Amino acid sequence: MDNSEQESNQKKPQEPMEDAKKLRNRFGVYNTMSKKKELFKTKVDGKVGMYVCGVTAYDFSHLGHARAAIAFDLLYRYLQHLGYEVTYVRNFTDVDDKIIRRANETGEDPLSLSDRYCKEYNVDMADLQCLSPTHEPRVSEHMEDIKDMITQIIEKDFGYVVDGDVFFAVDKFPNYGNLSGQRQENNRAGERVAVDSRKRNPSDFALWKAAKPGEPSWDSPWGRGRPGWHIECSAMSARYLSFSFDIHGGGLDLIFPHHENEIAQSCAACEESNVSYWMHNGHVTNNNEKMSKSLGNFFTIRQITERYHPLALRYFLINAHYRSPLNYSVVQLEGASESVFYIYQTLKDCEDALSQLQEECIKDGKQPQTPPDAKVCIKNLQKEFQDKMSDDLNTSLILTGAFLDALKLVNNLLTMLKKKQQKQKRLSSIQSLIEVEKEVKKVLDILGMLPPYSYAEVLQQLKDKALIRAGLTEDDVLRIMNERVEVRKNKDFLRSDQIRAELQQKGIALMDIGTETTWRPCIPVQQEPEVVAVGEPKAPAESAE
Repeated sequence: MDNSEQESNQKKPQEPMEDAKKLRNRFGVYNTMSKKKELFKTKVDGKVGMYVCGVTAYDFSHLGHARAAIAFDLLYRYLQHLGYEVTYVRNFTDVDDKIIRRANETGEDPLSLSDRYCKEYNVDMADLQCLSPTHEPRVSEHMEDIKDMITQIIEKDFGYVVDGDVFFAVDKFPNYGNLSGQRQENNRAGERVAVDSRKRNPSDFALWKAAKPGEPSWDSPWGRGRPGWHIECSAMSARYLSFSFDIHGGGLDLIFPHHENEIAQSCAACEESNVSYWMHNGHVTNNNEKMSKSLGNFFTIRQITERYHPLALRYFLINAHYRSPLNYSVVQLEGASESVFYIYQTLKDCEDALSQLQEECIKDGKQPQTPPDAKVCIKNLQKEFQDKMSDDLNTSLILTGAFLDALKLVNNLLTMLKKKQQKQKRLSSIQSLIEVEKEVKKVLDILGMLPPYSYAEVLQQLKDKALIRAGLTEDDVLRIMNERVEVRKNKDFLRSDQIRAELQQKGIALMDIGTETTWRPCIPVQQEPEVVAVGEPKAPAESAE
């Protein structure tokens, strides 16, 4: 799906659950600059400018990229829910050493290779139900903005030219290190180039790199070349949001040196440069080791969504606080998949029932009162959701607690409505079902968990993924179910139990309902669900590249 298709499928979040102004006055975010949670206040009333560092496009995106994208997609959605007009900018780095190296390996043009992976990234984002940003600028399309900013930095004596290269003089910027707490001499750690003896200070970093044979390059006042890594984001954020805006986001590994260098060069170019809130998502680990391409221990988004539904992956990623480290776990993905199946099976059952039951309300002509238990359920769901989201987007276990209580009430109401009830009580039960379902869908919509297609399609897709993990086809399962019917007819209940257990080991649960048997995905029995302890986020560490 391309950008235009994705945008056409997007819709604005539901109306706020309570007055937007009251919710805004409660919303707090953690600011990396101040090292504390702060009440969110915008520079311009009712409007938010947000810049998030995107990917360096030279390969398929991995789980770390998915986490960053979903974290800021949640922020984007919630700010819209609060009634803000949000300008969301997320860049693509399409000019970089890594891209050039990969292009040399494959024999492709670097910009063509990067363009291909930018498009693949947007396909992954659409699968994960991330809304398209307002702008998605690329480095290659903003060379004039970059060169203009470098010129400003040089004119203000913060930059110097050496043999066609331009460096930023860190000594000239006394506030260097305020964001990260790092010292200047550590600036080399994490940079993408080797130490250069031509620098006045080892901490100085490249703003412009002189052209090398076989690399893409552009004309500039200092000779042909290409931008350094850090200058691109300063130039593009200023281009789309001005030098003063509300939120700058990215992964924890970008705090130093990337964001520290951004602050230095932006302030050097414009004294009024200011970002109100610096926000950073935690990294993803694999066996408690940072997941990254350089370490070779990463999984691409595609590798995961081949076996697990994208909604299950989104559920897994939002089920922890965005600033907390998150350990990749097949067990947790299995649990997420089962939880998502339960959510949409409940909503499908509710939708199916209401398509018939609502006619009873229309015929009666009276608006029944919502019973007290449903009102309490809705109030609890609203309060828990609002409290968590207002507390720095604390989505840890957000689809448990009051949300699960609401789903349980839906299932209880569906069971009750299958029985004979007094007319008024029956109408009240229908009204409860309508109201509770409405609140459940609001929560899912704001979290990006409400699919653009039918619940039946989601459930079938979840079953298809479960079959892939089990190494079975639908026909295989039906054949095994028929075998079990035969052994039950012969009263061989031991074999019947064995068949059920064998399927459960593969993540297939048989459900005996009356005389019929159906199946649904489940957590393979040998994999017990892990309890994820999510507390206050830990100290910053490296995140996925």
